Amino acid sequence: MQIAFIGLGHMGGPMAVNLHKAGHSVKAFDLSQDALAKAKAEGLQIAASAQDAVQGAEAVISMLPASQHVEGLFLGKDGQGGLLQHIARGTLVIDSSTIAAATSQKVAKAAEAAGVAFIDAPVSGGTGGAIAGTLTFMVGGSEADLERARPLLEKMGANIFHAGSVGAGQTAKICNNMLLGILMIGTSEAMALGVANGLDPKVLAEIMRRSSGGNWALEKYNPYPGVHENAPASKGYAGGFGTDLMLKDLGLAQENAMAMKASTPLGGLARALYAAHSLGGHGGEDFSSVIKMVQKTE
Repeated sequence: MQIAFIGLGHMGGPMAVNLHKAGHSVKAFDLSQDALAKAKAEGLQIAASAQDAVQGAEAVISMLPASQHVEGLFLGKDGQGGLLQHIARGTLVIDSSTIAAATSQKVAKAAEAAGVAFIDAPVSGGTGGAIAGTLTFMVGGSEADLERARPLLEKMGANIFHAGSVGAGQTAKICNNMLLGILMIGTSEAMALGVANGLDPKVLAEIMRRSSGGNWALEKYNPYPGVHENAPASKGYAGGFGTDLMLKDLGLAQENAMAMKASTPLGGLARALYAAHSLGGHGGEDFSSVIKMVQKTE
């Protein structure tokens, strides 16, 4: 297929590369020249603009930072000049950004009016999953549109879930990331406490991983340096999933909780802690760097 891929960050870049390796013709665009250079080195076609990327595309995939970026891309300013005006009728749009469900629904409504199919398909699995092609997709949209997207999603992920209508994928994602943020803070506290008492971090991590405290962070993404060789913690907390991105997702969860009158006290506390961590100058570091807030400094 001829695919337009817009957004080539830590997640989008590897996802686009996997589609290219699967034999699809991928024309990519990003505002970052470094991201474009990396994509070109991997053999992807480079578009001069987002509008250029979608010319002749059978599917458009976007992976952008936040709601305002997705809305701005597809709808433009005040509903004018958006990318939907340049996408051919019948084209399938797959937005894998993590944004507000209401934004996905707004863009989907405009897409329908333009004769364009739209699904929201946020992902879980981190940069490692993006590179390995083992992401989990949480899809909101019609069953028919999901089936159109499935051959592409299968080249980027190992698990595909149909969460419901448009916006449901986003809701599932913010619930997942709220839990992830809470778990990472709890894992960080436990690791820091054990190490402060003289325990070997690798031994402690293995004990908890195989015990009732076991979770994904202990399995694959330990926040303590040196426990997992390929985790961001062992690379100076570079790459991975940024603190500010986690803060954004926790904010989306809290906005949704207020709208639904749902009680999420731990989610609210996690958001406050990540906000403080970001203000402390760690916004660009991987979210597992939150362990720095609870580590002894002596």
